[in-house]
Amino acid sequence: MLNVLLVCGSGASSGFMAANIRKAAAAKKMEINIKARGESEIENYIDEIDALMVGPHLAYIMDEIEEYTGGKAVKVILMKPEYYSTLNGDMALEHLLSEMG
Repeated sequence: MLNVLLVCGSGASSGFMAANIRKAAAAKKMEINIKARGESEIENYIDEIDALMVGPHLAYIMDEIEEYTGGKAVKVILMKPEYYSTLNGDMALEHLLSEMG
C-alpha cells in the first residue's frame, strides 16, 4: 500500500485531486491511501507517508519541504499544472507511479 499526502494551499483543490487519483487507482485495482491537506500540516504526516505531492502553485516552498523530510524516505513530487488544473486523476497517478519507480 502506497501512502501519499497531497498538499495545496488550503487543502480544497487537493481534496478533489486526491478523490480523482483514488478513482484512477481503483480502476487499476491499486491500493493507494491518499490524504489531502493544507501545506501547514505536512509535518503532522511526514512519518506516515511514502510520497508527498505538492500543488504546482506551491513550487516556492519546495526548499522548506526538503527540511521537513530531512533524511526520511519520502518522495517529494511537484505536480504538473497540466493535470492539476484539470484535476486529472489518471495523469496524476501516472506521474506518481513514474516517480516512485
